[in-house]
Amino acid sequence: MPEWLIEEGIGETRAILLDGDTVLAAKCRWHGEVYSGQTIAAKLASKRGVRGTAISPEGREILVDKLPRDASEGSTLDLVVTRAAITEQGRYKLPSARPAGSVTKTEDGFSGGTAVHRFPAGTWEDIWLAANSGEVAFNGGSLLFAVTPAMTLVDIDGDLDPRALALAAVEPLALALVQFDLGGSIGIDFPTLEAKTVRKAVDAALEEALSNWPHERTAMNGFGFVQLVSRLEGPSLLHRFATSRTGMGVRMALRRAELVEGAGITLLTVHPALKAKLKSEWIEELERRTGRPLRIETDPGLAIEAASAQIMGHE
Repeated sequence: MPEWLIEEGIGETRAILLDGDTVLAAKCRWHGEVYSGQTIAAKLASKRGVRGTAISPEGREILVDKLPRDASEGSTLDLVVTRAAITEQGRYKLPSARPAGSVTKTEDGFSGGTAVHRFPAGTWEDIWLAANSGEVAFNGGSLLFAVTPAMTLVDIDGDLDPRALALAAVEPLALALVQFDLGGSIGIDFPTLEAKTVRKAVDAALEEALSNWPHERTAMNGFGFVQLVSRLEGPSLLHRFATSRTGMGVRMALRRAELVEGAGITLLTVHPALKAKLKSEWIEELERRTGRPLRIETDPGLAIEAASAQIMGHE
């Protein structure tokens, strides 16, 4: 049976839904962020009808919907976050919440998962690298993902004939959506399929492949375009790479440093931009977890995602 596993990292918590050797879904939360499903006691700062803004104990501004009539400015409300904050190109979307009594909380991978010391080798790495590149290869073609302020776009490319390519892309697409934790509006550019019967066949395959993923979907138009809309709960892995590649890179660098084994000194080699992101408390936590001192070296020729870690002998 598929099982959610949770890995408590430095700077982030990761979760994967594992079925044998296959990762069916993946999520991550950065420490200190407000996240979907979180309960917060916040002070109502302003109100206009059923909407308003509240301030969390840490001073974060939260948009609130479905406020009760008797809710007054200055009062403290128990809120459930329905969408985490999202950074997009040129703008920042505040987190959204509703009064606790108006939200039915559902179990997710973090609340119902099993904590493990580390994931099976390669499981998180493969998803992370795919999200970083924005490309998922499949037999005969590939999915190319691009994040825009309006929607996430997926282009399907390959050498097969259009019908075979469209049908071959369906299963990898359905898997990638949950592996990248995508939500919101998603546009998929299938190959142009002139025959209506073929378009209906692809629509039927999509319906089956996405049957366990709550969403709404348009039928494929004559140009091969399909739009999906699902609940947006927070930034996907793709969105995190699009808006904070160094943030993703530094957390993976710390993970690699934590995973190397042996006695001595941990040598972590990173791009200079990652060294600037390393917080002192993260370094202290890494040294505490490994029982080794950390040395950091920089290499401007190293890619952001290519941090490496190794053990050096005592000096």
